[in-house]
Amino acid sequence: MAQGVLPFQYQDQNRVAGLTALAGLPAYLDLAQAAGLRDSICRHLNIRSDSNQGWSDHQIVIALILLNLAGGDCVADLEKLEADEGLCRVMRKVEHYGLPRRERRSLERRWRKERRRTFVSASPVFRYLAAFHDSDQEEKRQAHSAFIPEASENLKALGKVNQDWVAFVQSRSPQSLATLDMDATLVGSEKDQALWCYQHYKAYQPFNVYWFEQDQVILSEFRDGNVPAGHQQLRLLQESLQQLPEGVEKVCVRSDTAGYQQNLLRYCAEGSNERFGTIDFAIGANVTESFRQAVREVAEDQWFPVLRTEADGRQHETGQQWAEVCYVPSWVGHHKNGPSYRYVATRELLRNQLELPGCETAEDPGQVQTHSGERYKVRGIVTNRDVDGNELIQWYRERCGKSEEVHAVMKDDLAGGKLPSGDFGENAAWWGIMILALNLNAAMKRLVLPKSWARKRLKAVRFGLINLAGQVRERSRQLQILISPRQPAYALLLQIRERIAQIAAKGPPTVCCQR
Repeated sequence: MAQGVLPFQYQDQNRVAGLTALAGLPAYLDLAQAAGLRDSICRHLNIRSDSNQGWSDHQIVIALILLNLAGGDCVADLEKLEADEGLCRVMRKVEHYGLPRRERRSLERRWRKERRRTFVSASPVFRYLAAFHDSDQEEKRQAHSAFIPEASENLKALGKVNQDWVAFVQSRSPQSLATLDMDATLVGSEKDQALWCYQHYKAYQPFNVYWFEQDQVILSEFRDGNVPAGHQQLRLLQESLQQLPEGVEKVCVRSDTAGYQQNLLRYCAEGSNERFGTIDFAIGANVTESFRQAVREVAEDQWFPVLRTEADGRQHETGQQWAEVCYVPSWVGHHKNGPSYRYVATRELLRNQLELPGCETAEDPGQVQTHSGERYKVRGIVTNRDVDGNELIQWYRERCGKSEEVHAVMKDDLAGGKLPSGDFGENAAWWGIMILALNLNAAMKRLVLPKSWARKRLKAVRFGLINLAGQVRERSRQLQILISPRQPAYALLLQIRERIAQIAAKGPPTVCCQR
């Protein structure tokens, strides 16, 4: 019977041939081994260490990291990894690599019967994620109020694994400057336990701190959808500063208007942090009526075009203008000897937005009408940096261009956009493991892959590197992954292995310590 229109057929392959559709994925295992990720998981996560049976912590966590990188977005997708016979052969070969014989035998004795699976199945994963949930914290919730459950010990341990990973990246590519982009992102959810967000749909709202120079998320706090984006932002900044690895000498902070808070601005400007002192910042300022009035008082000849610098160094006008604004909010005036806060406004002419008679609406708080009758959309920035206005604006807007792209990768390219449970702690663990996969892929692009791959989204990385057809076989106790010589990625894989070997030759990564 014909299967379709074109002259081909699908047939069962009865003989196991070691085929894989993910021949590039083991390269990520190689980098994770060089970074000591498995050792870090074993050191911090002790959920399964007390049990002498079944899956270990590092087997479950690494399986979920690989699931993210391969494109899976739910726990059930682990079955697709299990069905990839070639990848299973690789996993069986490498999961005990580097362990002393005693530990290898201990892992083998965890199975009372013959082990039949390479990747963990769904049920043990859900039981594992449940260990991150603290039901006692749920009893502290109050209706119609923002509440952030205190992280369980297991969630804190997962954060330490990420801290070790960031320290490894810093050790292999040191950066003395850490520009921290702070922002929250909404993750829509149909779970009954999800709460309504400010966009009027049910969601969760994790808050992320992204290290721009290293392309790493150093802290991510999972939150309910009704928690304001700027809630306890100073605490998150302080925790992020504690987690920055050795070698960082200077810190800068960028945030949208959610970060426009007196305690946060003063903490940065007054040099309250013992390690880093004064922290340069650029934060979106609220466009209040007093700020709008200060904008109206700026002379027309004091407005300058906002220029955008292209990759080739040429500058182009954006249709916007900027100006220094003489604006001193009341809370600043209470400290005569305190630091100065500089306010910069941008404006963009509103065109073709005439209102019909009888349909007038209240004035948008972000709109300003000049004496000439022109109406502009106005935004504000507060900073303590003494640089040219154009340079400041372009530096501030890099936050939108990169960290918000990272949010899209979390939710669309990885599994962060599809949460597995109605329990808060389980979703927080799922999100935290996704962050590890995100940082692993970012480190692969930054430390290993050619520079031309630096700006590629994970979709392109999968197409060009991860999703490769191959055959896995063992010859003379040596595992081989056969790739077609016509495949352009073959030469790239050889370069990747060589580069990872060089990284590993520098010695084991330094174990970070809590300050």
